[in-house]
Amino acid sequence: MLWLVGKPFKTIHSDPLSRELAVTKIKEAQELYSLKNRCFLESSGVYHIPLLCFLRDKGFDCSVINPIITKNSTNLNIRKLHNDKFDSKKAALVGLNASLKTSILPEDTVVDLRNLVRDYYYFKDQQTAVLLKLNAELKVSFPAYLQVFSKVTTQSSLKLLSTYPLASDMLAAPKDELVGIIRNTARFGGKYALDKYDAILAAARDAAVFGRSLPSNAVRIRLYIDSYRERQKHLDAIMEALHESMDNLQGTPVHSRICLLQSLPGVGFLSAVVLMAEMGSFDLFSAPKKLFSYFGLDPAVKQSSKFAGDKIHMSKREASLNRRVLHMVALNNLKVGKGTKTPVNPAIYDYHIRKCTAKKKNVAVGAVMHKICNIIFAMLRDCRPFEIITPQEHCRRYACDHPNETDKAT
Repeated sequence: MLWLVGKPFKTIHSDPLSRELAVTKIKEAQELYSLKNRCFLESSGVYHIPLLCFLRDKGFDCSVINPIITKNSTNLNIRKLHNDKFDSKKAALVGLNASLKTSILPEDTVVDLRNLVRDYYYFKDQQTAVLLKLNAELKVSFPAYLQVFSKVTTQSSLKLLSTYPLASDMLAAPKDELVGIIRNTARFGGKYALDKYDAILAAARDAAVFGRSLPSNAVRIRLYIDSYRERQKHLDAIMEALHESMDNLQGTPVHSRICLLQSLPGVGFLSAVVLMAEMGSFDLFSAPKKLFSYFGLDPAVKQSSKFAGDKIHMSKREASLNRRVLHMVALNNLKVGKGTKTPVNPAIYDYHIRKCTAKKKNVAVGAVMHKICNIIFAMLRDCRPFEIITPQEHCRRYACDHPNETDKAT
């Protein structure tokens, strides 16, 4: 039987008296009815974290509920109703479910890593957006320049564009200055600088025939370059902070697991930190399927009676940054060496080829992400670095490590 005691009340985070009043009311209800309390907070970005830590410090048992659960729970009213009073009552009723899965706040060291990697990709996405705008500007005012350097963001390219943003500026610039800028930034020798100078002149002459440059183009190009460099400073500072945090974590399970993940081809320092930071605590995952679902790689099931939907996609819930990293890791494992013509990871490459025979290429990449997720789970569970072995060798080792299971099978 369920009954409600007291009326909903508002708690203002910035008011100390309001916070203490909430604690007093909860304790009064606990003493009046001789019941152990549990506090349920709906995850709301970062706004629930201060209240969660405050209540935990006061000795309360607090849990965080995913808003997807509260939103999809049975509606208590047929009316279209949405306010704080109704939502708090709804969260309390959802919390009474014995099978409710609540979120767990990771350790402070893991939260530090999570904050840094999320900020890193935030500024990285901004930098990418700025780069797209710079490329678009050059395609209009200086089209052939994009073919001069391997990347428009090389030090030589950015220095030249910031000094001489338009094709007419480079045509009017002295040869010694252009060659000197290239030599001082690229450091590939005099011949390289002269070759690039000739390519720049050819591109500038072509821009006079096929291109449209205005004074505003020069202003915008300089602004985009300054914005790109500013974000690069932020990225370098975050990366330095990540390395410092890793040094402080030496001797901890998080540090050892991050080092372990880097043994997998395609996983560098940043990717390993992202996987562990977004994962929180690996000890919470008892099976590969749970880790797979946490990354949002599980298929969304659409089935009712005899109907079974055939257009099935990834659920893509939670851990979007991990999916991004896993996709990059999957592509890196499918690469083939230019000189050797051998795959970076033969086992993953062969698996992808087999999947491509019956599935579309992007679906096959999703299957590769699933397999890599299973490999990551096995590495972290067994505390073993990645090693490429044949399926027969894998079966032999498994039989040696689990003799009881092989005896039962025979």
